[in-house]
Parts: sequence; C-alpha cells; structure tokens
Amino acid sequence: MASKNLNRIKVMLAERNQTNKWLAEQVGKDPATVSKWVTNASQPSLEMFFKIAKVLDGKYTDLIREQEL
Repeated sequence: MASKNLNRIKVMLAERNQTNKWLAEQVGKDPATVSKWVTNASQPSLEMFFKIAKVLDGKYTDLIREQEL
C-alpha cells in the first residue's frame, strides 16, 4: 500500500517561502526529522502540530488533510 499524504506541512512551507531547515530551527528539531514530516515518512505529535501551526501563522487544522472515506 502506498503512503498517503497525511499532512500539509510541505504545502504551508512553500506558501510562506520557508524551508525545512528554517522550520527545524523554529521548533527545535533536527532538519532530518522535519524532512520526514514533510515527506510523510513520519508524523509529528499533536503537540508539535500546534507548535508548527503557530510558527507558520496558521491553525493546526490547516496542517492536516481530511481523510477520504
């Protein structure tokens, strides 16, 4: 089964002309960790979603894709 895109971090970074490295610095994480989030290889915790949303000046719900039924 192919990996589904579960979050929109990559999209929101692009909309704000920011990089993975920049986000990593803002949230205190390793750039490799942020890269995994952006490629959906892993997902951040809910607490981290809130922190990312704040850094990106959005709501945590802006970062999460709705699941198709």
